[in-house]
Amino acid sequence: MKIWGRPNSINVQKVMWAVGELGLDHERVDVGGAFGGLDTDDYGRMNPNRKIPVLQDGETVVWESHTCVRYLAARYGEGGLWPLDPARRSVADRWMDWKFTTLHPLMHICFWGLIRTPDADRDMPVIERAAADLGETWRLFDTHLQQRTFVLGDRLTMGDIPLGCAFYRYVNLPIKRPALPAVEAWYERLQSRDPFRKHVVIPVT
Repeated sequence: MKIWGRPNSINVQKVMWAVGELGLDHERVDVGGAFGGLDTDDYGRMNPNRKIPVLQDGETVVWESHTCVRYLAARYGEGGLWPLDPARRSVADRWMDWKFTTLHPLMHICFWGLIRTPDADRDMPVIERAAADLGETWRLFDTHLQQRTFVLGDRLTMGDIPLGCAFYRYVNLPIKRPALPAVEAWYERLQSRDPFRKHVVIPVT
């Protein structure tokens, strides 16, 4: 198994965290960002979008981070990361999709505005509005987690992985945040997991 992507990419971190939870032998190759390598013919044949991550498992090549996580969970984590019952699995699926459709646009404004944009170029009114909306959005997840240990219930599944990566970045942003007691308790549980600490809890740049 081989994963292409730089270690500080949130999308690569999702895949690496899943690989770590499953205990899979693998090799990760540094590409993207300062490493380059996305413009080669070989990479373009694997992923025509020329983005990271790409996962190669034997003859199978997968791209799009949530699809990679789902593939790994389905192939190697039945009954664990991959819930067997379709109705229960839909809970994990919907929160994975919610991360992209609802949470990510606001996270993108805040993260890129505060971390990747020079001070002089920041549009602080836009960032502050997005930060306020982002806090309210996280409250939706906080409500879901009340009376739950993880996204699906009493054990970690694929549904926790994208949101765990996102929340690590959220708590490291220099913004005001609302009290999120259920999310914060969930996040403490994530921090006790070796794969999370190894692949996600790294400097945010």
